[in-house]
Amino acid sequence: MRHEAHTEHGHHHAHQHTDQGQHGHQGHHHAPAATWSMAAQATLHCLTGCAVGEVLGMILGTALGWGNLPTMLLAIALAFFFGYSLTLRGVLRAGVDFRTAFRVALAADTLSIAVMELIDNGVILIWPSAMDAMLSDALFWVSLAVSLVIAFLVTTPVNKWTIGRGKGHAVVHQYHH
Repeated sequence: MRHEAHTEHGHHHAHQHTDQGQHGHQGHHHAPAATWSMAAQATLHCLTGCAVGEVLGMILGTALGWGNLPTMLLAIALAFFFGYSLTLRGVLRAGVDFRTAFRVALAADTLSIAVMELIDNGVILIWPSAMDAMLSDALFWVSLAVSLVIAFLVTTPVNKWTIGRGKGHAVVHQYHH
């Protein structure tokens, strides 16, 4: 529930910047135009963090001799960590305090990373023998690459929808100008 409040706060804050000096215009102009290019960029950003976390989690889990479930959970946790970290880094560079930047990262990336991870790990789970592939097996890398491509294709429309509603990565855009 608090997350929604933070998202709304970030959304409202964005309106203060974009609507200044436009008091005579319609008050319902909420969200930026959500283009496929903007959605693809947001998804690629998410994919980068997810891929780093996934690969690092798989490497660590394998090196530690963990089973599939703990390794997958570590990979998912690291995907969220690196996904949030990339956004956090960019927002902090804009001069925003850490607490606000952290809230922005949560609002911007949570749905995108969750969808990405659900699809990515779902593909790996149903791909025959992919869960048993070792880092040295071509199947490991091929199944990971294909799962990330499928996750990108599914997550891009989700990001387009959230950006169009002034949510997701739309929250971050106010800090990039």
